[in-house]
Amino acid sequence: GITTLNDRNRYGLSLVLGGGEVKLLDLTTAYGVFADQGTLAPTNPILKVVDSKGKVLEEVKDDQIEKKQVLDPQIAYEISSILSDNNARSFVFGSRSALYFGDRPVAVKTGTTSEYRDAWTVGYTPSLVTGVWVGNNDNSPMAAGAAGAMAAAPIWHDYMAKALTDSPAEEFTAPSG
Repeated sequence: GITTLNDRNRYGLSLVLGGGEVKLLDLTTAYGVFADQGTLAPTNPILKVVDSKGKVLEEVKDDQIEKKQVLDPQIAYEISSILSDNNARSFVFGSRSALYFGDRPVAVKTGTTSEYRDAWTVGYTPSLVTGVWVGNNDNSPMAAGAAGAMAAAPIWHDYMAKALTDSPAEEFTAPSG
């Protein structure tokens, strides 16, 4: 799902530390692969169009979306298990940080670039993936301490909490084997 990392000659080991620019939409799509057991679904910006009387004019149905298996489901599950382990992240973020949901498992990752130019949080349940970026459009640094967990995670948490309000808690399903 990443569309911006096209020249393999430009990237080395630093890529895993943010050595390449990635669009937030691409990053969120990539995390959606983990949420959907290794399956990539194309981004659909408009799922439904409804007129002023409530009549559905256009709608994308699940069976119309062409999905593609791009990652072993066992690897996707392991990543989801790691990213949803609140006890493991508690040493760095605290046990009740903006990454924590007490009523459901939620997988989440934060990131911060040098000099606090960008802060992001991407997290998901099996049915919802959300990415949040915080920064300045001119690439100037934000205030010191504006890390992903402090700047982007509270926004991410508030959105996820609202979006999941009427949804039952979902477990990440371990694949066979």
